[in-house]
Amino acid sequence: MTAQPRIVEVRQKVLRRNDVLAGELRDRFREAGVYVVSLVSSPGSGKTAFLEKILTMMGRQARIAALVGDLATDNDAVRLARAGVPVRQIVTGTVCHLDAVMVQSALEGWKLAELDYLFIENVGNLVCPSSYDLGENLRVVLMSVTEGEDKPLKYPTIFNGADIAVVTKIDIAAAVEFDWNAARANIQAVRPEMEIFRVSARSGEGLTEWLASVESRRAAKNRPG
Repeated sequence: MTAQPRIVEVRQKVLRRNDVLAGELRDRFREAGVYVVSLVSSPGSGKTAFLEKILTMMGRQARIAALVGDLATDNDAVRLARAGVPVRQIVTGTVCHLDAVMVQSALEGWKLAELDYLFIENVGNLVCPSSYDLGENLRVVLMSVTEGEDKPLKYPTIFNGADIAVVTKIDIAAAVEFDWNAARANIQAVRPEMEIFRVSARSGEGLTEWLASVESRRAAKNRPG
């Protein structure tokens, strides 16, 4: 009869410790002048393809690095390294999310002051990552047109905790009969006034607009006063 309260207590302690370390990471990022963007989504949303395109585009004009989390293998890190930027893999084993301890360990030896942006690609999961602060400045949640328009209604916590929503694979929206208006309404039902982008890593649609929004947010954060 006492098992459930004990589990809740342990979980609360874990989250409190994570929040403390995330706050320390946030201070460290701020002092270094690096803007941190985390990406969350379910598996197969096109998150890695999206990030690879973004790293390639931004690498021409900014100093960027990336951390990528996965349950096993370094396949995503190898893929992202093709963009020509520093990339490190975090293998979580059975853990379905990244936490602040993992991020802190992965940053060992990196000179953050030499970066403008750090991207963190979380493990593909729409439940676990919602509870773990990583010290990021901006959290982006992605969903693909193949996942259905009701994804935000099924996983409201992760959408409510994000700053920007990105709908991926928009180039095949017609083929899968994706209803953009319904998806947008569902996102805004969970997070009113949330900024939403439609993108395609294959065609490049929407990537420039998304990138401009991120750059604008970083500039606003660094603006004196």
